[in-house]
Amino acid sequence: MASLGRHIIVEYYDCSPEILNDVVNIEKSMINAAEEAGATIINSTFHHFSPYGVSGVVVIQESHLAIHTWPEYGYASVDLFTCGDTVNPWVSYQLLKEAFKAGHGSAVELSRGEMALLKRKNFDVKALRDEKSTDEGDPIRTRDVWFTERDDKIALSLKHDGKLYDVQSDYQRVSIFNTQAYGNMLTLDGMVMTTEKDEYVYHEMITHIPMLTHPNPKRALVIGGGDGGTARELLRHDSLEEVVMVEIDDKVIEASKMHLPTIASALEHPKLNLIVDDGIKYVNDAADESFDLVIVDSTDPVGPAEGLFTVDFYKEVYRILSKDGIMVTQSESPRFNSKVFKEIFQTYRGIYGQEQVHCYLAYIPTYPTGMWSFSYSSKGGAHPIANFDEARSKAFAKEHRLKYYNEDLHKAAFALPSFVRDMIS
Repeated sequence: MASLGRHIIVEYYDCSPEILNDVVNIEKSMINAAEEAGATIINSTFHHFSPYGVSGVVVIQESHLAIHTWPEYGYASVDLFTCGDTVNPWVSYQLLKEAFKAGHGSAVELSRGEMALLKRKNFDVKALRDEKSTDEGDPIRTRDVWFTERDDKIALSLKHDGKLYDVQSDYQRVSIFNTQAYGNMLTLDGMVMTTEKDEYVYHEMITHIPMLTHPNPKRALVIGGGDGGTARELLRHDSLEEVVMVEIDDKVIEASKMHLPTIASALEHPKLNLIVDDGIKYVNDAADESFDLVIVDSTDPVGPAEGLFTVDFYKEVYRILSKDGIMVTQSESPRFNSKVFKEIFQTYRGIYGQEQVHCYLAYIPTYPTGMWSFSYSSKGGAHPIANFDEARSKAFAKEHRLKYYNEDLHKAAFALPSFVRDMIS
């Protein structure tokens, strides 16, 4: 053997973009390529980046197979590095070319560690053994597959065991990941929407604060909210006679029913009128003063939700609210999306009045920065603190065993940090 290892530097062109953006499929392909080449796998670690791109490595006893993909160009860059002569990296090369449906590939092989230049050194193998090895010194195989939502400044990564649902709807990519820390997680176009382990924060705070401060709510409208969590929390209130929910994407509803059953548990409730349609069109067509509460449970102002962040839309919401009506929306993160956060409150105050719009906060671990805001806009005399019945709130939270909302938190949520107060003053 003239060298310690063989290093093949590979480029694949004209690959399937869908395959290059599927982290689970890529991990399986890389593991298969290593095993078929005769390698012993120690660990696999892969990340999917939002909205596209996968990086990963399969660590083998004989070295590694590493990859980064650019789905938007149909391109993948791969390193195949094997030590000794028991593994044939060209087997891996051919299998990956087929797996990625590459139009063509190129590769160059380098010899690494020329034996003529090396001198063997003696050392105590047992002293170097760690917890990743057995007593006999054999490696323990591990696996790490990660979903990563990122922009150019921050990122959130969650380890997962694969996708349970992955469909391109008419509007967006709808996916459910089985994460290890937060249970099943819904993403839309690579952005985290909700998870089983922390969804209650968002859904309890967007619903119970307006419901427990409106004088007599009978009809509620939810725009968006296809996962069902907002409807579930609203329907805990017996005073409501009807909840209308308008979700534009039936695939969000389908995915949630299949894989988020505790969140979607009220989607068949007899008081729920579930409509698959454009929420903007529904609001425009609704009668004057036809709802006591309107909750805009939307995604960020991109894609199908972009039209929900306009002055014209919120004027229409104002029109369909009853005289004591309340509108509540998710209003972004003050720290992460400062520009949109400030614009939202300027827009609402221009419609409802300076003293009629209030900001409150909640803390959601899987949302950017953790700090998330909601808006409370009152058409009439409803007020989130002045009209607050503490005893009623306490009894309600106890009866329904709420996990986040309670009477103390209701009041505290409106106590804003100075930097947030200054942003919207």
